[in-house]
Amino acid sequence: MKAAAILLSGGKSSRMGTNKALLKINEKTNIERIRDELLKLFDEVILVTNEPEEYRFLHLKTVTDEYPGRGPLAGIHAGLKASSFDANLVVACDMPFVSAELAENMVKNLGHYDAVVPVIGGRQHPLFAVYQKCIIEVAEECIEKGSLRLKQMFEHLDVLFLTEEDLETYSNGYLERIFFNMNNPEEYELAVQQAKKETSG
Repeated sequence: MKAAAILLSGGKSSRMGTNKALLKINEKTNIERIRDELLKLFDEVILVTNEPEEYRFLHLKTVTDEYPGRGPLAGIHAGLKASSFDANLVVACDMPFVSAELAENMVKNLGHYDAVVPVIGGRQHPLFAVYQKCIIEVAEECIEKGSLRLKQMFEHLDVLFLTEEDLETYSNGYLERIFFNMNNPEEYELAVQQAKKETSG
């Protein structure tokens, strides 16, 4: 597929107490699970991290933020600048059950839009969403103005929001699981149990 996947590994992981990306689920680190899923369909996978030495084992093209300390928007900006493609999926490193198939279908919906953003249970998911490379300038302007919330950037973009109904067709009934993210030890334990079930099932 002529698109890149941008994997964001940043944030303080304060609620987890340790680096979420490097927690093990079924013998693989969480970030390896996500990388392997994305490599099934994406021509390029880019890692954005301000600690590149920790992730050398992934053997991915790796970039750091141009605007450190400015949150996920700065990560998206860095990833888009490094991308070789117009269409780019952005994925946070705390989503152990991401689906490349669902991502591929979001990319197919991009068309002339600046971004495709899922809305599940009324909540936007800008960190499992698709962005055009050409929004770099808007992202930069938002960062420089201190408007760091992705919702604020969306006000300046032509965004296609996809609801559960739109996405259900491509999720095989696993929509809730795909959008599960783990922010604390209890959610990590849930992810481990779910992954075990899938392996034994």
